[in-house]
Order: sequence, then structure tokens, then C-alpha cells
Amino acid sequence: MRKGQNTPAAASPRATKPSKRDAADAMRSATEYLIATRQAERSLQAGNSAPSFRLRDQRGAEVASEILLRHGPLLLTFYTGLWCPACSRDLQAFESLRPSVEARGASLVSISQQMAAENAKAHAQLKLGFPILSDRGGRIAQLFGVRWCIPELLRDFHRKSGIDLPLLNGDESWTLPISARFILDRAGVIAYSEINPGQSVRSPPRDVLPVLDRLRAA
Repeated sequence: MRKGQNTPAAASPRATKPSKRDAADAMRSATEYLIATRQAERSLQAGNSAPSFRLRDQRGAEVASEILLRHGPLLLTFYTGLWCPACSRDLQAFESLRPSVEARGASLVSISQQMAAENAKAHAQLKLGFPILSDRGGRIAQLFGVRWCIPELLRDFHRKSGIDLPLLNGDESWTLPISARFILDRAGVIAYSEINPGQSVRSPPRDVLPVLDRLRAA
């Protein structure tokens, strides 16, 4: 190269977005991690008293569990966010089931660690008729025993995938709720619980209806 000729700038390396195989590997790693920690076994189960809560929905309105329970049983799901397709499909399945749930005198809500603005986005995009409540920091998820901390290896996967959990959730804890479903009777006692360390292993939403039928008969 001649003296005085500009030296080409070195190309800066670009972050490579994970492939579908990378995503499947990360999902498997998360499942194996949660199973190894036995997190699901330490969560609240049927027969336990559920913690009460007062949380803001996607519009900023306060929703209190004790008010909901005055009208009947409560079907509660924990939700991660739009970035989790399986979780969003689950909420849409419950939206389809909502008329049957409400016909049995029960209410349906979802709890997410996302900020209200993100929950509003999910609520509108998924066309839901039930609220998504904001549990920033995961305090309620922790009380139910379903809050878990993402290990560093999986945090790196989220970053490469463009999933900025600290931004979406409004805190730096890198925690999420395990996918879980609970049914609370009118006394606030858990009548049904299902905690799923693996995103792909979930019972059909209609499986909750016989539980609601039993509570209604009682």
C-alpha cells in the first residue's frame, strides 16, 4: 500500500441473531435448569392459601384479588410476554375459553412482570377481554413460588435475540414467572395449580372447566 493511502477501517463484528436451533437449545436449557432447581416443586399447590394482591392492569386501573373473589372463583395465569410465542398462544386459548369461564361465575386474569405499557401492547395485539396485571419485580410471582432468575448463559441468548428484559420489565433482576395456572376458590384457597417448567408441556385450557364446575356445585 502506498504511503498516504487511507487504510480501510476494520469491519466491526455484528451480533448474529440466534437461529431456530439456537432458540430450541435455549428453551431446552431453560427447562433443564428449572427442573434441576426443583422450582416448580416449591411453588404453591392445591390446598394452600393464595396471597392476596393489588396490581395495576394494562390501562393503569387497580385490580384487587379480594374484590374479584367476592364474585366467584379466580382463574389466574402467569405470563412472560409477547416475545414468547407459546405463552401468547396460551393467553389466546384462554380468551377463547373466557365465555365458558365466566358462565361458571369465575373471573380470569393474567399476571406479568412486564411494565403496563408492554402489557397494553400484548393485550391489544392478542385481542384479550381479560386484564394483564403488572407485577414489576415479580413480588406476587415470588409469593406464589413461580419467580425464577435467568442464568447468565440464557441472558446472553436473550440479548442476542433482542429481548431486553430489563427494559420490558422495568427492573434489572432478570427474573421471570414460570408458566403457571392457578384456580382460587372464593375463600382464596388454591383449588388447582399447574406449573410448567417446559413451555411446550401444558394441559389443554379446557381442563380447568371441571374444576370450576366442582367449585360452582360446592
